[in-house]
Amino acid sequence: MENELPIRKIIHVDMDAFYASVAQLDDPTLRGKAIAVGGGGSRGVVSAASYEARKFGVRSAMSGVLAKKLCPHLIFVRTDFERYKEFSDTIRKIFFEYTDLVEPLSLDEAYLDVTENKKGNPSASLIALEIRNKIKEKTGLNASAGISINKFIAKVASDINKPNGQKTIPPEEVLDFLEQLDVKKFYGVGKVMKEKMYRHGIYTGKDLKGKSMEYLQEHFGKSGAYYYHIVRGIHTSKVKPERTRKSLAAERTFSENISSEIFMLERLEEIAAEVERRLKKSKVAGRTITLKIKYRDFTLQTRSKTLPLYIASKELIMEHVKDLLFQDEMSESVRLLGISMSNLNNEAPKKKEFPKEKSIDVQLKLDF
Repeated sequence: MENELPIRKIIHVDMDAFYASVAQLDDPTLRGKAIAVGGGGSRGVVSAASYEARKFGVRSAMSGVLAKKLCPHLIFVRTDFERYKEFSDTIRKIFFEYTDLVEPLSLDEAYLDVTENKKGNPSASLIALEIRNKIKEKTGLNASAGISINKFIAKVASDINKPNGQKTIPPEEVLDFLEQLDVKKFYGVGKVMKEKMYRHGIYTGKDLKGKSMEYLQEHFGKSGAYYYHIVRGIHTSKVKPERTRKSLAAERTFSENISSEIFMLERLEEIAAEVERRLKKSKVAGRTITLKIKYRDFTLQTRSKTLPLYIASKELIMEHVKDLLFQDEMSESVRLLGISMSNLNNEAPKKKEFPKEKSIDVQLKLDF
């Protein structure tokens, strides 16, 4: 088959239990112990968990109360974003020693395109190993990495040998690798989508590959084309050094549940002011407003509206937030409120990500 797509060498670097590992590094008494960052108190939520805590089922976004039930000896530590940022800056400087094509996803993970790199090293696998060793040397923290021909496969690969490991999927192994993979391992397939695919008899990449584009679009909507292409190793998204911000948001969790809409409006005024500040700082405005409501039973609801014009002021934001708030009656008292602005005026026109009728040439040999 003629090779029409560029074969790139992409590394996905992901720090191992980053927040928890920083806490254990700074406090040697915590090393080897089950710890959770955040989550303390009756209303706390776990931000991150050490691998020792994960063995008991403790996960990020879990309530601190549930985490403590699962792991009675769990130790809660406070978040320290200044410290995380300090480590993150050091790690990113290491990335830039190898390539300028670095796309940070968060403080603790990034994509690197090393097809052409500053070291002149043809092996992406050796570069990943060098980077991980250098991170360990300069920070004391462990990192894992995935290496392959595109961002999607590299991200999937980085989870395979965690913690403190790496996995390379060279071009000639891509299709076999994807066919054998459980669909729940596909980046972008969450719990709900996994169950839906299972109901359709789609358990592995091979099962997914056996479905036509029409079938996938009929049953999985717009995501159908995405699944059709990624299982064939086609994902043309480039490593973007400067990622365009797609939304801005602010939210508040309350120390006590609130049921009065007057109190909710007061809190929303404060949140809208913070959203306005962030919009002005980023010099953007948005057209889509989303109100986020989390009830006392942790049920999450979002209400959105898209406007004909871009807005950025607190007054205009609140005008539409009020409409969203009174759109439906509240079923329960509220523990969290949030406002986000998306559809920002910094977004370029969307392009089709997947070219049809193109594929990778599995016979192509590159030094990975």
